[in-house]
Amino acid sequence: MDAYAAGMTRIDGHAGQQAVAALQAFDIDVMFTLNGGHIWPFYEAARDRGMRVVDTRHEQSATFAAEAYAKLTRKPGLAALTAGPGVTNGVSAVTSAHFNGSPLVVLGGRAPAARWGAGSLQEFDHVPVLTPITKRAATVTEPTTVGQVVHDAVRLATEPHRGPVFLDFPLDVFGPSGGDVPDTGSREGAAPDPAAVTRLAELIAGAERPAFLVGSDAYWDGAWHELEAAAQAFGIPCFFNGLGRGMLAADHPHTFLRTRRLLKQRADLVVVVGTPLDFRVGFGRFGEAQVAHVVDAASQIAGHVAAPTVVGDIAKTLRGLADYSGDRVDHSGWLAELRTAENASVAAEAPLLAADSDPIKPTRIYGELRKRLERDAVVICDGGDFVSYAGKYVEVHQPGGWLDTGPYGCLGNGMGYAIAARVVRPDAQIVVMLGDGAAGFSLMDVDSLVRHNLPVVIVVGNNSIWGLEKHPMQMIYGWDIACDLQPDTRYDEVVKSLGGGGEMVTRPDEIGPALDRAFASGIPYLVNIMTDPSDVYPRSSNLA
Repeated sequence: MDAYAAGMTRIDGHAGQQAVAALQAFDIDVMFTLNGGHIWPFYEAARDRGMRVVDTRHEQSATFAAEAYAKLTRKPGLAALTAGPGVTNGVSAVTSAHFNGSPLVVLGGRAPAARWGAGSLQEFDHVPVLTPITKRAATVTEPTTVGQVVHDAVRLATEPHRGPVFLDFPLDVFGPSGGDVPDTGSREGAAPDPAAVTRLAELIAGAERPAFLVGSDAYWDGAWHELEAAAQAFGIPCFFNGLGRGMLAADHPHTFLRTRRLLKQRADLVVVVGTPLDFRVGFGRFGEAQVAHVVDAASQIAGHVAAPTVVGDIAKTLRGLADYSGDRVDHSGWLAELRTAENASVAAEAPLLAADSDPIKPTRIYGELRKRLERDAVVICDGGDFVSYAGKYVEVHQPGGWLDTGPYGCLGNGMGYAIAARVVRPDAQIVVMLGDGAAGFSLMDVDSLVRHNLPVVIVVGNNSIWGLEKHPMQMIYGWDIACDLQPDTRYDEVVKSLGGGGEMVTRPDEIGPALDRAFASGIPYLVNIMTDPSDVYPRSSNLA
């Protein structure tokens, strides 16, 4: 390997060697995968070039792990999936990354081009399947250009609006070759229109009761310091969803978790920053409030709501707002009104977090967990009603401390996210909040956690039903179907059989000690908590 030209490095090796070299140029240092013969050259290259390979028990978990790596590092995540079912098994996770705007590079195996159409093992054209859910999906055909192609794929994945890119490699493209791998260089996000920023600043400055609602794209742009500066400059409250949680600490004076209903009732301007105007934010409707939108790319401009919109790097937009020097309304009264309501909600929830009822209320679990979570903990959510409580009661204090599946709502992310979280943050608490329904999607990947020595704490809210479906079906129809699971399933014994630890909890006073043992264990440890199946999460969002 010799540098021979400005900005380029010569790799005298097969397509896999070139691909891995191009990925390493972006400081991507982990490959998530499940073994398959069509992608062995990638493993050879990873071994030769010192890239860590973490294998899972299902391609969906590998792809979710790659996405979580991206979420926690703000670098592209890498998944290598073998041909045919290997790629299609990863499709749901790729789709989730697509809706999350997560930069993801997926390298797929492919049956040899020379025998295409003859019926080779796992011969399938992946590209039409992946095209609608990626920024680009393509088959690599020329071995000598692999370095450039992969480099371009990584750049595309990271350019706003971020998202997954898919490349598949016919088996016969890995023959002896050599090629050029470009250096990465640096690229800043596009600057917003200064006039648009000024107009938005004037809207905020003139509003009586404005607020920020901040989502994942602000996190991807690394805008937490700029957000704090803008919030303080205008003296306005901040609400969060997705990866926006933790951009300001939960105990920051401008952070609000429990008063979104009052926001909808009282705000006269809501500036939605870095998240789509989808069902999570009432499709951009907040009572009588005017809505403004800050997005990272023109593709994110809402088509169903007429809202003043600023397009560009979100950190730069927020810095422009913070630097606004014009006159402004004093928002201290509005901030105080929300703080009073927030404090009242905190007081009202205290009995719920300490509930001593039998069967166990999910709120008690979060009451015990909150006592034990450190400020740099990473909380991973995989489930329905049980993890909805996490969104209401878990307080996040640092960027990247909250990982949920996002608007696509795909279950099964939990173990993949946990694998990557422990790889990326070896010293932090990693806690997976797992519904018992969601456990069926990925719990076998505890085996991966054990094999790779990745200790995490898994908390299962076990009510033996699909609660997110059962309760609404009962409410709408008066009956339910396909909503029941095996009662009192010993998910903890499953984890123990895979080499981890675990225990079953049936009384509220057992929760805290069980969590203490889990955190102290140093192994993947599942606390299987039997919860009240009649408990109904007070849901208010409209999905359609």
